[in-house]
Amino acid sequence: MAAKPESVEAYLAGQPEQARAVLEQIRETIHRAVPGSGETISYAMPTATVDGRGFITFAGWKAHVSLYPIPDGDEALGHALAPYISGRGTLKFPLGEPIPYDLIGQVAVRLAERAQGR
Repeated sequence: MAAKPESVEAYLAGQPEQARAVLEQIRETIHRAVPGSGETISYAMPTATVDGRGFITFAGWKAHVSLYPIPDGDEALGHALAPYISGRGTLKFPLGEPIPYDLIGQVAVRLAERAQGR
């Protein structure tokens, strides 16, 4: 088993080039959508934080990248996310297909609001 990465940078550095490029863009998208958000490693994956609380986690895999969790309570957003739902609480975006960064930004905003009790 590989050692747990010490930082988001270390996690990204350990990813294959195609996944790393997408993950870096997801990271930037989250921080742009939620200004002032921080980041940490949680469960050996990059996790964005707000007020010290993790609100969204992202990870790279062989053929896709994933985001966790899926926000609830927004019917329109849920409909837009439907093609990417893969299992309970997981959004899966295949590598080699267009990544909906704007949609990921909306997910980040919704989850950050929930983490802040809004």
